[in-house]
Amino acid sequence: MQTLPSTLQEWLARLETMHPKAIDLGLQRVSEVKNRLGIHFDCPVITVGGTNGKGSTCAMLESILLQAGYRVGLYTSPHLLDFNERARINGEPVSDDALVEQFAAVEAQRGEVSLTYFEFTTLAILRLFAQAGLDAVILEVGLGGRLDAVNAIDADVAIVTSVDIDHTEYLGDTRDKIGFEKAGIFRPGRAAICGDPVPPQSLIDHAQAIGADLWLFGRDFNYSGDKQQWNYGGRGQRRNSLGYPSLRGANQLLNASAALAALEALRHRLPVGAQEVRNGLVLVELPGRFQVLPGRPSVILDVAHNPHAAATLGQNLDNMGFFPYTWAVFGAMQDKDVAGVVAQLKDRVDHWCLTGLPLPRAATAERLRQALADAGVAPSNTPGAERTVQAFDSPWEAFVHARNRAGENDRIAVFGSFLTVAGVMEGMRSKRPL
Repeated sequence: MQTLPSTLQEWLARLETMHPKAIDLGLQRVSEVKNRLGIHFDCPVITVGGTNGKGSTCAMLESILLQAGYRVGLYTSPHLLDFNERARINGEPVSDDALVEQFAAVEAQRGEVSLTYFEFTTLAILRLFAQAGLDAVILEVGLGGRLDAVNAIDADVAIVTSVDIDHTEYLGDTRDKIGFEKAGIFRPGRAAICGDPVPPQSLIDHAQAIGADLWLFGRDFNYSGDKQQWNYGGRGQRRNSLGYPSLRGANQLLNASAALAALEALRHRLPVGAQEVRNGLVLVELPGRFQVLPGRPSVILDVAHNPHAAATLGQNLDNMGFFPYTWAVFGAMQDKDVAGVVAQLKDRVDHWCLTGLPLPRAATAERLRQALADAGVAPSNTPGAERTVQAFDSPWEAFVHARNRAGENDRIAVFGSFLTVAGVMEGMRSKRPL
């Protein structure tokens, strides 16, 4: 009889080697084990998919519902620093012991079914939520939608925040192909909310084909506002004189509108007052999404890792006002559209600090340097040069270089892979010397 791991870290190390593929899309395996575990929810479930904006939308939903006094479970991925970030109950990460208990339960029921790391951990967290006596569950969908493990759950409301090009090797290379995959989280007769202002026709067609109750931005819900406040308008509900979400960025009103549309669709099961919406939006927090740290030089953390997110980051940087120089700490996975990300930001960055990342599928700093050269970024690395490109082994080393050379009126944008932002956050948390 095998001995099961006793700590969370031991479990996670084991799960990384249990399945032959890191990503193996499909619902058959996860659905079979889900049924054996008897996972079901009596409370409303909201799933949130999309290319970008998922994390922000989930965080706003959680914050508003917590302000309304509900017991809320939130599942997101990936994490930045600690695995426990993926599972929150009432705004707090769950404990190691709670996760270890659920991992053992999944292991006991999976039998001969081989599960990926993501499938196994998703099932454990779903079972934890199902047993926690919650009033609402919010589930961020991982890669795609249709074949993602989270889609084994039939949600009461499904949100697709945006559709753009990413993960082309799994989802296809056009917005129409990707839109079809994202729309796979919609369910017949249930609210299907799309926050993308220009949704691909495939998403609309799929929602209509299955008989989902499709809510489109601009048709079924929208927003308006000025510099001081904004208003939400839905099918039968208005929210006026709202403060702007504390999450910074140009797209956050789109995300907030989609969240409020979901709450409107659930208003008879999860009623939420006007002040609770206001408080929830003002108090919401989400690390690594255009997160501006206090102090000088300004430091911005943003997990923008595809061209769509990079374009939003560029717009947000423009809205910050004037800075003499912008330093970039940039690391990415090799399967990402690095050229597309660079194209959005090359004219906004003066000094590039490129970094490798601790994963085999990460792009090397030299590959990133080549992408910059291909985009026409021609640096001069002589002392005092106004445009430089340098390579480093880790995000923290790249950040230390930028921090030590930036003037107090400059800014440092840390972006790309979650691991880029996490590497800098971990250095700050452990108070490594600058």
